[in-house]
Amino acid sequence: MTTTYRCPADGTRAPVETAGWCCPGCGGPWDLDFDAGSVQLDSLPRRVNSLWRYAEALPLDAPSVSLGEGRTPLVALTPSVTAKLDFLMPTLSFKDRGAVMLVELARRLGPERVRGVIADSSGNAGTAVAAYCARAGLPCTVYVPEATSPKKTEQIRAHGARLERVAGDREATALAARAAAGEPHTFYASHVHNPYFLHGTKTYVYELWEEYGGRLPGTIVVPVGNGTLLLGAALAVAELYGNGLITERPALVAVQTEAVSPLATAFHAGADGLLPARGAAPAPTLAEGIAIPNPPRARQILRAVRASGGTFLTVTEDQLRAAQRDLAARGLFVESTGVACWAAVRDWTDGSAVVPLCGAGAKTGLSA
Repeated sequence: MTTTYRCPADGTRAPVETAGWCCPGCGGPWDLDFDAGSVQLDSLPRRVNSLWRYAEALPLDAPSVSLGEGRTPLVALTPSVTAKLDFLMPTLSFKDRGAVMLVELARRLGPERVRGVIADSSGNAGTAVAAYCARAGLPCTVYVPEATSPKKTEQIRAHGARLERVAGDREATALAARAAAGEPHTFYASHVHNPYFLHGTKTYVYELWEEYGGRLPGTIVVPVGNGTLLLGAALAVAELYGNGLITERPALVAVQTEAVSPLATAFHAGADGLLPARGAAPAPTLAEGIAIPNPPRARQILRAVRASGGTFLTVTEDQLRAAQRDLAARGLFVESTGVACWAAVRDWTDGSAVVPLCGAGAKTGLSA
């Protein structure tokens, strides 16, 4: 491997082969020093029908753990809004894009470095890591909040992973996983701290670029909790623009719930980072997958949205319920987190916009 980890906060660098899961200086997440090559549009029809078709842009190639992830279809919802059906992934969520990268990396590091994988999740990322670890033959432990959907925990167990329920919220779950991540020969498959995950999620935008014939829609709308899809999208846009493959950059519109909206609050306050927490814990929300009160990459997320000319939108619990039922009436059964973007832009008419439908309704059922 010629790529290295780099801390965006203090500039610390470390070899991928030997680095810990976070920057040893500040404890923050890593970025990846990696120069993406130029993907030629006319070469793609002859390639494998998965996200691995964008080989020049990926820090890993020739995977052995692929389950055919990627290449999800686009379906028009209105004349202005198109949905990308990322719930049609092997584990029924967009998290497969990043999980396959993490597990492929863990496999390549070898048994002398990795004998077990740990992940923390509100459900979907843990399921994806569990599935790809099963594919790779790697033992896996997934930490989840105690309130995680039973259907998601059943799916994690079905892939043979050990499940650890944590009393408390998503943040408490992450802390428990990080405490275990320091054990010898353990690979922490953190979709927040490990940048290989972002290089997987960026393929979402490469697929849009291909489907749109070498351009991108005017607006890309994404749900944001830890921001892995948004930051992957920003990474792809920068690579496509830097390689001369697009001439115009789309606006990135981020969606949070009113119940848990630390990034939206900071954005509209003009802050560079999260504002100090005020008293009470965040209210419960149907969108459990984006209920993240303290995302570690907050500053990067806020910068990316501002640089794109985008904004933050928030949605209510009633809007989430209505959006889930509306999509179901259109033939698309999507989990309550995955409908957040549609809830935010159902009446969008300001140019073309694409929303991801990130997880299948079978993972949570219909919201009460």
